[in-house]
Amino acid sequence: MKSDDNMNIILVGKHHGKSRVLALNGSVAVGFAVAVLALLFAAGWGGYQVAISKAHATEPSSSELVAHWQARLAEQKSELASVEQEVQQQIDALTLRLGEMQGRLLRLDALGQRFVESGLVASEEFNFEEPAAVGGPEGAAPRESFTAPGLTSMIKRLETQLEDREQQLRLLDKLASRQKLEDEMYVEGRPITWGWLSSKYGYRSDPFTGKRTWHDGVDLAGKEGSDIISVAGGVVTWAGERYGYGNLVEIDHGDGLVTRYGHCKEVNVRVGDVVQKGQVVALMGSTGRSTGPHVHFEVLSNGRSTDPVKYIARSDS
Repeated sequence: MKSDDNMNIILVGKHHGKSRVLALNGSVAVGFAVAVLALLFAAGWGGYQVAISKAHATEPSSSELVAHWQARLAEQKSELASVEQEVQQQIDALTLRLGEMQGRLLRLDALGQRFVESGLVASEEFNFEEPAAVGGPEGAAPRESFTAPGLTSMIKRLETQLEDREQQLRLLDKLASRQKLEDEMYVEGRPITWGWLSSKYGYRSDPFTGKRTWHDGVDLAGKEGSDIISVAGGVVTWAGERYGYGNLVEIDHGDGLVTRYGHCKEVNVRVGDVVQKGQVVALMGSTGRSTGPHVHFEVLSNGRSTDPVKYIARSDS
């Protein structure tokens, strides 16, 4: 029996009522298949071409790329400028704080130098004109630079320490100044640099009449023209001639204490002058009621004379 090479296509109606049969031979079937494949290939190729055209349409041109990177570069430059400005502001702030700290350190050095000059601090022990000596072996940890926050924190700690030291030194300075003032106003010592006691305090025989009279001070004899010095700091309340005393210098030392220096050859101060302990206020002479070069030295406490010897003796205690 010979095989049938024909291909039958059965078409069925919608309601399955009728059907038709189309008979296709081999060549027609092959042609139909080729046509279908060609149609599919054409559709695929068309889709590919559409996709390629869309891709080319979305791809930026060279001018667009240049403009994009130029805008990006401008944005980065702006960000860099902002960072640089912020860093510069931080540097300026740190520089300002360091300048303030430098000024405070100079004040501390000045206070320290005053302590050295006043004798409260030994100059051999502290030298405020040179930086403190420091040193030590190199650490094993890796060396790192300070960061801005770390440096700011360190400066803040130093400022706190400086403020604390300033308060302490100011207090010490006040105490030292008060002590120095008390020492300066403390009546002690002899009013001459060379000489001897020629007449004591109290009753004595008057050198001119020979009668028993009261002597309000002590007489210290010496060479004419030698220095007469103040035994304490104070304010000059008399500088000139007074009956019986000749040329007289009177100094008020506060707390009711007044000293007098009589029979001066020359007076070197004026009323209202502030004198220091040991300052030359006059030269020894024999003016007024006197038998020779000497200084009549009196000490008055609240307006009443007192024995100057106990004040002279203070310097030996």
